[in-house]
Amino acid sequence: MTTIRQALHETRCALASTSTNSPRLEAELLLCEAAGIDRTTIIAWPERTLEPAQTARLRALLERRLTGEPMAYILGRREFWGLAFGVGPGVLIPRPDTELLVELTLAVLSADLPLVCADLGTGSGAVACALAHERRRWRLIGIERSPDALAIAAANAERLQLDNLHLLRGDWLAAIARNSLDAIVANPPYVCDGDPHLRQGDLRFEPSAALAAGHDGLDAIRIIVGQAPLCLRRPGWLAVEHGWDQGEPVRGLLEQAGFEQIRTHRDLTGHERVTCGFT
Repeated sequence: MTTIRQALHETRCALASTSTNSPRLEAELLLCEAAGIDRTTIIAWPERTLEPAQTARLRALLERRLTGEPMAYILGRREFWGLAFGVGPGVLIPRPDTELLVELTLAVLSADLPLVCADLGTGSGAVACALAHERRRWRLIGIERSPDALAIAAANAERLQLDNLHLLRGDWLAAIARNSLDAIVANPPYVCDGDPHLRQGDLRFEPSAALAAGHDGLDAIRIIVGQAPLCLRRPGWLAVEHGWDQGEPVRGLLEQAGFEQIRTHRDLTGHERVTCGFT
């Protein structure tokens, strides 16, 4: 028979041999998931005996983690903007850097007007849901090409009870009418094809279509910037997340498309991360 203390110790030791920076935390999360308990139980009753089925589930989850599978996929959830989002292999895992996209949109656009804002490549719906949650007067449109990702986004929107978020299957702005949007936000794929990072860490498990975009990583951004002026009412606002070394070319793309007041904002690590501008 295995106690909570023993299971936690064995799991932590196994994870310590990997590249994870938080073996104890991950061990606790895996144990909670496998046994259907919370972390308070782990602390308060470490000598409680696990049932054989709980031990088996823990071992199965641990094996997945030891292969490098992201914790978010194993647990089926990830927090973003203080909200819990269901995630799976069909969507990119929401990352803290992308919260800058939400923060800027909330700061720049009026909270009092019934604005219409599109989130392109919405994936799990993290950005669109965060904005819809914070701005109940706005109408959010989450656009996604992948049906699997769209299903995950729909489940998240339903769980958060966001009746001001509408999801649409489409390819960037192709299905959006002219002059129908006040703002566009996007976290599109921006990694270069063949980048070695695509074969490392969590990226190995995430959908390549949500990560890579051409030889310079800018194919999707070029399409978005090219389509955006036709769909935005004036003054309209566009904000695009991009790679840490892509600020200069993205600013150039916005300038060529006629955007004004172009500015690039840095993420928590000081890297250029989101470029925005007005029509």
